[in-house]
Amino acid sequence: MTDKLTVSVLGTGIMGAAMARNLVRAGHTVRAWNRTRAKAEPLAADGAYVAGTPAEAVQGADVVLTMLYDGPAALDVMREAAPALRSGAAWVQSTTAGVEAVAELAAFADEHGLVFYDAPVLGTRQPAEAGQLTVLAAGPVACRAAVEPVFDAVGARTLWTGDDGAAGSATRLKLVANSWVLAATAATGEVLALSKALGVDPQNFFDLIAGGPLDMGYLKAKAGLVLNDQLSPAQFAVATAAKDARLIVEAGRQGGVRLDVAAATAERMERAAAQGHGDEDMAAAYFASFDVPHE
Repeated sequence: MTDKLTVSVLGTGIMGAAMARNLVRAGHTVRAWNRTRAKAEPLAADGAYVAGTPAEAVQGADVVLTMLYDGPAALDVMREAAPALRSGAAWVQSTTAGVEAVAELAAFADEHGLVFYDAPVLGTRQPAEAGQLTVLAAGPVACRAAVEPVFDAVGARTLWTGDDGAAGSATRLKLVANSWVLAATAATGEVLALSKALGVDPQNFFDLIAGGPLDMGYLKAKAGLVLNDQLSPAQFAVATAAKDARLIVEAGRQGGVRLDVAAATAERMERAAAQGHGDEDMAAAYFASFDVPHE
């Protein structure tokens, strides 16, 4: 197999579109599809072929990359693509799907002769656009040469977690990482809301912790999105964060642990979405601290 591949990208939202563009820039042939075609159409100007159906998108693909909303969505789309899937093609499954869903997706891959890679990514819009994602990957060693050019195009680093994609070791690590990201995001919103309620200038808090062990670049970045009214376009949307938080809570429950912070974070994200902030950056969970939406 050459280093230049035909890659089908199924799902061209915030992350999928950026990944598709970086694949084109790396010299790969990209065939893209999205349920709402208008979200995929701009990729044509970048050199991607925009397909009308998942089956059309995967025709002749060496690698199929899925970046969809959740596990059930990924499975539904792959079922639509099934008639045109090439036995022996690699499936890079980058949707944050949850532990149970990964096993179902891997079973589908086995039924259709696909080489399955559990490969969620760590990062948001900006690192995705810059090709600086961290790829968490699990899958067979023998076929990695088929997918490494894809990982190299979309990410700055690939962390291999195992050689059995069906076991979901990459997804498990992604859920652990996201539990921290979501907790920090929710805490940032509450710090800003409490500051507002108490009449405290948030900058005084930032100055207080500056340079110490409590200081976080992430805190200042997410707070800045709220304070500077830069919640759109989203780096990572509230609605998607709510979905991920629920996957984390469920994974903990299945493992016999109670994750109170993750559960509360899911509720905050869902409340913010109900207030109309679902498509904004997840920092907009700040508004969940208030009984009514704040401008």
